[in-house]
Amino acid sequence: LYDMSGNVWEWVEDWYAADAYSLHSQDNPRYSRGGSTRVRRGGSWANDASLASCVLRSRYAPGERNAYLGLRLIRAE
Repeated sequence: LYDMSGNVWEWVEDWYAADAYSLHSQDNPRYSRGGSTRVRRGGSWANDASLASCVLRSRYAPGERNAYLGLRLIRAE
């Protein structure tokens, strides 16, 4: 895996909950109960370098669109 942060905030499937990690196991926790905001990770070119971290999570409205929010394509084999 290469270049995980710093280009655009990465949209992930999880719904945002401040206490999501305390509600689930630490082995690939996933929060799917729904809500009003989704999780984004990683920081972007528009942020300070201290925000360029894949462990950083933030929230945003599902309909939000901007130049510093994107997704990571994967290839399954």
